[in-house]
Amino acid sequence: MESLELADFRAAVARHYLDATDLSDFRKRRDELFATHPQSPIPVEERGSFAGLPYYPANDAAIVDVPIESADGELAIDTGGPDGVVRYTRAGILRTPFGELTLWWIAAYGGGLFLPVRDGTCGDQTYGGGRYLTDTVKGTHGRGVRWLGADRVRLDFNYLYNPSCAYDPRWACPLAPPENRITHPLEAGERAYHQPGRTRSDRWTG
Repeated sequence: MESLELADFRAAVARHYLDATDLSDFRKRRDELFATHPQSPIPVEERGSFAGLPYYPANDAAIVDVPIESADGELAIDTGGPDGVVRYTRAGILRTPFGELTLWWIAAYGGGLFLPVRDGTCGDQTYGGGRYLTDTVKGTHGRGVRWLGADRVRLDFNYLYNPSCAYDPRWACPLAPPENRITHPLEAGERAYHQPGRTRSDRWTG
């Protein structure tokens, strides 16, 4: 059943986020999952020739410990797909060396942290709509965003990854709102899978 396959895919994602020994092992596990799982976002017709996802080399400068400040307010994103309008509340403002970013909490049953980022590489070296650093609803625990206690958070942009719509336009994905767009080029994490610049247009409201 498709729903059970999807649940298994998400469980596999959570396992490699929690169990990988290092970045290299994480990427190896992710490539294997995308190559073999029936719920992989890689189009079926491309899986036979799939040779792995394109990544930047590991970048120590992309790992930063930053303050987080409390924030309030809500954002609604119309995904244009079956998920309809997804609502988020601000979990906090991250003061990074590369620009301010908002960490979001998904305002739905169970909730979850969500950090989309559109940076200076997008549309050139990386997917034009931006990438995600975490989406804990999908099992991305403890790699890109790690709470250090008090008002500090560790961000590891080596774990930036593409939303599903970057691989196949049949997917609809919430993309980075204006407050999660920075001009600094984050040369870390996953690169564009297809030609840069192609995005699915989602609508957001403050």
